[in-house]
Amino acid sequence: MGLDRAASIDDLRARAKRRIPRFAFDLVDGGAEGERNMRRNIEAFEEIALVPRYMVDVAEIDTKAEIFGQTYDQPFGQAPIGMLNAFWPDADLKLARLCKRENVPYVASSAASTTLEQLAEAADGNGWFQLYVSGDDAVTEGLIARAEAAGYQVMMVTVDVPAAGKRDRDIRNQLSVPFKFTPGVMLQLAANPVWSLTSLRHGRPNIANYADLLKNATSYADVQKTLITPGLTWVQLKRIRDRWKGKLVVKGILHPEDAVRCAELGADGIVVSNHGGRQVAFGPATIEALPDIAEALSGKLEIILDSGIRRGADILRAKALGAGFVLAGRALAYGVGAGGDEGAERAMDILKLELLRALGQLGISSYAALAQSALHVKDGMSRE
Repeated sequence: MGLDRAASIDDLRARAKRRIPRFAFDLVDGGAEGERNMRRNIEAFEEIALVPRYMVDVAEIDTKAEIFGQTYDQPFGQAPIGMLNAFWPDADLKLARLCKRENVPYVASSAASTTLEQLAEAADGNGWFQLYVSGDDAVTEGLIARAEAAGYQVMMVTVDVPAAGKRDRDIRNQLSVPFKFTPGVMLQLAANPVWSLTSLRHGRPNIANYADLLKNATSYADVQKTLITPGLTWVQLKRIRDRWKGKLVVKGILHPEDAVRCAELGADGIVVSNHGGRQVAFGPATIEALPDIAEALSGKLEIILDSGIRRGADILRAKALGAGFVLAGRALAYGVGAGGDEGAERAMDILKLELLRALGQLGISSYAALAQSALHVKDGMSRE
């Protein structure tokens, strides 16, 4: 299937799967344990119905959204993804540049294969920085200082990794960092020559921002240990809040009480997230957790949602349930894997067009105007 015939994000995923060696595809595509929570993220969206209203002038539709004092052309951005250059060479920079062209946020992962400075330059004012808090305060301070110097105005602190997620696919693939050229890997490379040749030109990917710390790592588990902080507490998060002068977002919130505590601590926003189903195998879908969180916060801070975004209508479902903005992770990554820059643009266009059509079909002329009243309410239920 050519890129011009890709009708959906799922089509792009299927094309990417054919072009990428299994061990590299699974690194991004896989989830925790049996991947039930990853599937649940997607399936839960499909259970939420929105009610169209007709005889409304929707000849012109405005998809702009404002968050943290900046207006973006779409109400979604690119979620942080670590080691994405292993999925497709140079993917980090391709997506950062795409987000700049489309005027949407690009969230640079501290576990990216490209330095935070290079990504800030590529995103050129549209970059946010995602921080994994290290057990070593000096490492954390070093990353914060670098993000500050690079000009990031929004920092997103990931808090949902007190322990490594058990990703069965990575165990089966015996994933190592850097990749080891075992006989099985060599067969996969031979079966995917475009990926292999492109990767050869760019070199083996690693986690650029932790290069010195990880130079002796021999497995992906070693990498995860560097990014995991079992001792991360509200006290440490408060110190980061006091240290960081820009907008602070807390990523990985699923409980209303934690959301309220983020507001009390002085955070500017939260991301209702379960790490794309990659950490906890038994938790709720993010869209299931969202309504109670939105109710508890009552507008105290910005609510962003990620995990499971595959359709333009998913963005509207999240908005109707209380999230003013969303981040798509795998959706745009599949585009890069399916066809590099052209594939990334195709993924972006699919989400944009689906969003535009969904707003038109709902009879709503702007994203900002979408309200909870668009939800289809079952008998015996209330929108309040």
